[in-house]
Amino acid sequence: MNVKTRKYAMEPKTYRGLAMNKVLTEMWWAFLVPIALASLTFVFNEPWYAISAAIITVLYLLFWYIQFTGISQLEQYKMLFEKMNYEINSQQILMKINSKQGMPVKWEQIKKVKIGKDYFLLSLNRAHLVHLPFKIFNNQNDIKFVESILKRKGLIKQ
Repeated sequence: MNVKTRKYAMEPKTYRGLAMNKVLTEMWWAFLVPIALASLTFVFNEPWYAISAAIITVLYLLFWYIQFTGISQLEQYKMLFEKMNYEINSQQILMKINSKQGMPVKWEQIKKVKIGKDYFLLSLNRAHLVHLPFKIFNNQNDIKFVESILKRKGLIKQ
């Protein structure tokens, strides 16, 4: 069975939010350094440790935000933000710009899947995300079929 979706273009703002959320949940341990540095404020009674921790945290968040903003403007990632429809089956996801242009994504390329309240988020790597909101599917059965494929492929826990 093939699931064909409506055309959808991910907005750069949506991409930045999803990518930032993904990085912050995967790399939560990076915040241990500023926390440890800030805790030195209480040991040595110097405010510079807390100020340094705040600056490090802001710079870290700014670094990732700039990375994801840049990706949304690079030519090589332009396809992520174009209107396309998806054909999903048990072998692959076919991302089609039109009837002649498309890119297949094999299920083996997908590292992680997150099911949100109203979307599927497929992660191919840290920067390449495929966002499939439920509103692009034609009916509830298509959503259930895609979810069953994801479970069969071991990408989501049952």
